[in-house]
Amino acid sequence: MVEPDERQARMWGMLCHLTALAAYVGVPFGNILGPLIVWLIKKEEYPFVEEQGKASLNFQISMSIYAIVAGILIVVGIGIVLLAAIGVVNLVLVIIASVKANNGESYQYPLTIRFLS
Repeated sequence: MVEPDERQARMWGMLCHLTALAAYVGVPFGNILGPLIVWLIKKEEYPFVEEQGKASLNFQISMSIYAIVAGILIVVGIGIVLLAAIGVVNLVLVIIASVKANNGESYQYPLTIRFLS
């Protein structure tokens, strides 16, 4: 049986990833603000949240940079396809990371620039 403190750490770790989906419901910069808020509130309390919050923030900042570049590439014509691909990859990887965090497993996103270490 999982202890209550570990269960809480897993839940907050999962929320570090899931709150990034706020951007999909229209919250400006929600993909960064959601994980940032959870991470800032719970990073001192749970080492697992510290780790997963940084992973989520690094990934979401990276995805934002990739989306900006893809937005610029709309002029060339390939940007629309890249933006769609970035959106799908972001959604799928956030769901995978959320499930892994809920299981207590650390998850490191691929394609991530490490801003926070």
